[in-house]
Amino acid sequence: MMRRLFATLALFVFGAVRLAIGQELAHTKDSLQSVKSNVQSGKAVIVDVRELGEWEAGHLKGAILAPMSKLKNQSQATELLKLLPKDKIIYTHCKAGGRSLTCGDILKAHGYDVRPLKPGYDDLVKAGFEKVEGK
Repeated sequence: MMRRLFATLALFVFGAVRLAIGQELAHTKDSLQSVKSNVQSGKAVIVDVRELGEWEAGHLKGAILAPMSKLKNQSQATELLKLLPKDKIIYTHCKAGGRSLTCGDILKAHGYDVRPLKPGYDDLVKAGFEKVEGK
C-alpha cells in the first residue's frame, strides 16, 4: 500500500516538474488493445526505456531496449537511435510511466512518432503482453 502511494506521489511530482519546464508530450490515449494490434501488425514497436538490470529481470517479447541513461547521453543515443524505425509508431514503456515520458520527449525531438505508455512493465504483462523471463 505504501509502495503504491509513494509511486503515485512520485508520478504526481514528476508531472508537475514536467509542466513547469514546458514538456508537452503526454501518455498516449491508445488503448492497450490498439497498442497490441499496432505491434502485431508491424505498425509499431515497443521500446523499453528501463535500465539493463531491469530488462534482464524480465522484459516484453519483441521490445527494443533503449535505456534512458543511454538516450540522455548524446554519443550513446546516436547508436541507439539507429535501432529504431522512423516509419513506425514508437511506444515507450518503463516501470511506472515517468521515464517513458522523458524518453518520449527525447525521441520526439529526433523526429519519431512516439506514444509513451502510462502502464508500466508489470501492468503490461498483466494486460496480456508476452514476456521473456529474466535471469
